[in-house]
Amino acid sequence: MLSQKPLAVVRQRVVDELRERIITGKLKPGDRLVERDLAEDLGASRLPVREAIRALESEGFLETPSPRRVVVRQLSKVDVEELFDVREALEVLACGFAAERAGSAGLARLDAVLADAADATASGKGTRITAANNRFHEEILAVAGHRLLSTLMQPLEGRLAWLTGQNEHWNDLLAEHRRLYDAIASGDPEQAKTCALEHVRVNRKVTLGLLFPE
Repeated sequence: MLSQKPLAVVRQRVVDELRERIITGKLKPGDRLVERDLAEDLGASRLPVREAIRALESEGFLETPSPRRVVVRQLSKVDVEELFDVREALEVLACGFAAERAGSAGLARLDAVLADAADATASGKGTRITAANNRFHEEILAVAGHRLLSTLMQPLEGRLAWLTGQNEHWNDLLAEHRRLYDAIASGDPEQAKTCALEHVRVNRKVTLGLLFPE
């Protein structure tokens, strides 16, 4: 039971579970979160649930339209555009550092994650595909080995993972990730940055088209 563990551990597990439900679409924009019901569902006391809700509000996943009502936030077009603006700047930087610093061990880890993404894509299971593709981007950041960049990315990771999950052009996404891997493996930071920029801009166009069709 979650409630048998230290408060900080319970809080983090509740945060992770609720974030995952939002990213995977189990909780949809506008869905209401009731503290009492969540505590029962997750086997936790209400305090860590309350703190988890506050944490997810700060991450931009939840909002409080009235004092006693918490709902999953509906991201506006401006919200999504701004997320892509930030992702473009930080991901391009991360890929440049990854090309410089990956080494054989880092490339092997990226290759393994990419292989898992290929298996997931072949399975056709959306949640598994999204998770694998998100791990690829997380591994790029790890390979980049830049502590400040990782710190800057951390509060955005959940929302960026949610963006990845909106793109269901899975075969195209896998092909883009393979090109990105090749660019990083080249050891040329400028090539990696260029490929990353193209990748983010393609995904911006696809995601905006899916979320806000004209």
